[in-house]
Amino acid sequence: MINMRLMGLDYGTKTVGVAISDPLGFTAQGIETIERKEENKLRRTLARIQALVEEYSVEKIVLGFPKHMNNDIGERAQKSLEFRDMLVRRTGLEVIMWDERLTTVEAERTLIESNVRREDRKQYVDKIAAVFILQGYLDSVYMKERMSAEE
Repeated sequence: MINMRLMGLDYGTKTVGVAISDPLGFTAQGIETIERKEENKLRRTLARIQALVEEYSVEKIVLGFPKHMNNDIGERAQKSLEFRDMLVRRTGLEVIMWDERLTTVEAERTLIESNVRREDRKQYVDKIAAVFILQGYLDSVYMKERMSAEE
């Protein structure tokens, strides 16, 4: 059991999907999508993340890491690493990079299966992707703890 609040982030070119874990660290819930007009205008985005960290008493951040399918780190992943450094400086928290390959595809599929109209999906997809990123991390920690308890 994690027993702390974590934040999951899906960092995109113009949006950041945000998810928060429950206080015990079992489940992730999407809370909002932060939008910005330009990719490199991050001051307000970082300020909003800082406010959410304080509001929810977040102790650790899990940031999606968009590797290529062949495991290479491309331009988007490099920008995510730079964003991680900004988050660490701004919040003082540990930021864990989490492989997010296919989370946006999975989020899109979930919205389609939930009969969300195509024009409405865009406003939800980043927040849902952040939930998948954070839930993937929470599940992996839970599985590691179970495996070590069984040894």
